[in-house]
Amino acid sequence: MPTERISFPGHAGTLDARLDLPDGPHLATAVFAHCFTCGKDIPAARRIAARLTTLGIAVLRFDFTGLGHSDGEFANTSFTSNVQDLERAVAYLDSRGMPPTLMIGHSLGGAAVLKATANLHQIKAVATLGAPFDPGHVTHNFAAALPEIAAKGEAEVSLGGRPFRIGQAFVEDVTGEALAPAIARLHAALMVLHAPGDAIVGIENASQIFLAAKHPKSFVTLDDADHLITRAEHAEYAADIIATWAKKYLALKPPAPPIGAPEGIVRSAEADPHGFLQDITHGTRHHILADEPRAYGGTNQGLSPYGLLSAGLAACTSMTIRMYARRKGWPLEHVSVDVSHDKVHAQDADTASGDKIDTWKRVISLRGALDADQRARLLEIADKCPVHRTLEKSSTVITELAEAQAAT
Repeated sequence: MPTERISFPGHAGTLDARLDLPDGPHLATAVFAHCFTCGKDIPAARRIAARLTTLGIAVLRFDFTGLGHSDGEFANTSFTSNVQDLERAVAYLDSRGMPPTLMIGHSLGGAAVLKATANLHQIKAVATLGAPFDPGHVTHNFAAALPEIAAKGEAEVSLGGRPFRIGQAFVEDVTGEALAPAIARLHAALMVLHAPGDAIVGIENASQIFLAAKHPKSFVTLDDADHLITRAEHAEYAADIIATWAKKYLALKPPAPPIGAPEGIVRSAEADPHGFLQDITHGTRHHILADEPRAYGGTNQGLSPYGLLSAGLAACTSMTIRMYARRKGWPLEHVSVDVSHDKVHAQDADTASGDKIDTWKRVISLRGALDADQRARLLEIADKCPVHRTLEKSSTVITELAEAQAAT
């Protein structure tokens, strides 16, 4: 996905941001708000943004005031200032002709998104991950420093191994905030994602957010994920759930397929440049993952490339058999096809040279009151499967290099 390095005015200075853009048509825009003292580049934010761009959704990720490369002093920020920064983010996107319709917030960023969205009627959908119902919940992260903050006006605390200065204004603002009225005023669909074992923000927060909201609303468990959603498989799951759910409320309209390609374009894009995980999309409606087994350096989150090729052969075989049996009116109740792939030495090749050919083994199971002749005929029909024929013939692959894109 192409990414623009951008900045825009926040409530107290310039905010550093990234705008992740779809490779194809831009169909909608989202804003992602990061967790307390985190940043726009945490793995969960990057993975969710990457997944959404495959649907044609641009995603703005930014550092709140005083964090990352954004201007301002963190000690002078508050929950209210976070909400103001979100409002500025929406205004920036509006000014670019990219009005956002989806808001995503992680932890305290989720609480800020709920507060901001109550007054943003253009937003159609809101997703929160590990968000607190009571924003004041974050003060437990530096509870030992609260007396010093009250006495001196601010104090330095360690959060995630990094030093931050917390001011009394922040404490008073965040502890005085009540989200229930804002949640009740939401004019958007809501999805609450939370891990039951979240040790930072308890699962009861998700229940309270869900109960305070009106329909349409959804509640999804993140199972054994940690609060920061650090494991790749948990981030992928959250990204996939949000993307699938958001499509319904954003009313994404896929572009027409190119002339001469009625099935459109299948695109594979890296999901993890440090591994092999791939996002494979077909328009805006279909998405699968491809990967390699862990033994080959992958994360085993999807079929391997040869697994996908085998799946194509299996599916095409099953469809072809069903189509023929249906046309003949034969009592075929169910068909399944098992396919395995291997490379074996060609019969006429010099085995010493190492030349090999690809071999697919296909085992077809037919259920129903079929006689021997019908079963034999369906076995013959399997060889007329279009994918089977393609694999048996020599194919031509035309490869060309896309126009170079400027680095951002």
